[in-house]
Amino acid sequence: MKTFALSQSTGAGTPDVAGFFDSRTFSVQYIVSDPATRQCAIIDPVLDFDEKSGATATFCADALLAYIEEQQLTVTWILDTHPHADHFSAAQYLRHKTGAPTAIGQHITSVQALWKDIYHWPEMPTDGRQWDTLFAAGDTFHIGELSAQVLHSPGHTLASITYVIGDTAFVHDTLFQPDFGTARADFPGGDAKSLWDSIQQILALPSKTRLFTGHDYMPGERDPEWESSVAEQRAHNPHVVGKSADDYIALRHKRDSELPMPKLILHALQVNTLGGRLPEPEANGKRYLKIPLDALDGVNWG
Repeated sequence: MKTFALSQSTGAGTPDVAGFFDSRTFSVQYIVSDPATRQCAIIDPVLDFDEKSGATATFCADALLAYIEEQQLTVTWILDTHPHADHFSAAQYLRHKTGAPTAIGQHITSVQALWKDIYHWPEMPTDGRQWDTLFAAGDTFHIGELSAQVLHSPGHTLASITYVIGDTAFVHDTLFQPDFGTARADFPGGDAKSLWDSIQQILALPSKTRLFTGHDYMPGERDPEWESSVAEQRAHNPHVVGKSADDYIALRHKRDSELPMPKLILHALQVNTLGGRLPEPEANGKRYLKIPLDALDGVNWG
């Protein structure tokens, strides 16, 4: 199974993109680097978690660090596109290892407020202080000489953002590969109409824009893939081609009603709404997750 691929720069002002596929969570981590300066950003890093044993590990994140050392890169940003529901974020681990600042979209505060109630955490800060930077729509930043811009892309979550870096866009769970479709919109704070609008904003980018997704579910048992283009999505994505907003909303509602919740959603959100921090150890030195019962609608007993 392919678990790594390098998408090379297409010219001045465009990045090299190294993608790392985690087969346990079907997630893709990225290292986005400037060939001119060797500076890079890490996007959506994974902290390993085994829900059967409760074990945590840093295999995925350490693979990123090994690549960074091998390529003689310098990390300038650790970026999350949204608070993930299917894996733990390794942002804090990598911040400790590299000293690079962490960032996410500013609407994380709304997600924190929502999950604070679900977990009954009266003392939880909900001002986003768990990250070094909160990006607003339209904000710009640099990775070496590469120019990056932030799009607010709600629908999958309230806080989802897209990073447009040179001729690339990191579209998290908004769009999947053209043979699979688009993200679900039934998590707390999700909205199908907002997701449709976010998809249209992404597909308004130049047709040659390289799009990198947050997951791949390998339809037809093909190898994992995570790169496409705006043109390919416009031409082949079955949730987009020939669809109106109303068509899409109806499709999304029907499809989401048939999907089970991700198996790690209640585990992951209590880590990821805190910027990738594990719970503090209790008096016996052990860390504990808190799983609220009967907290989410939409259970699929099938």
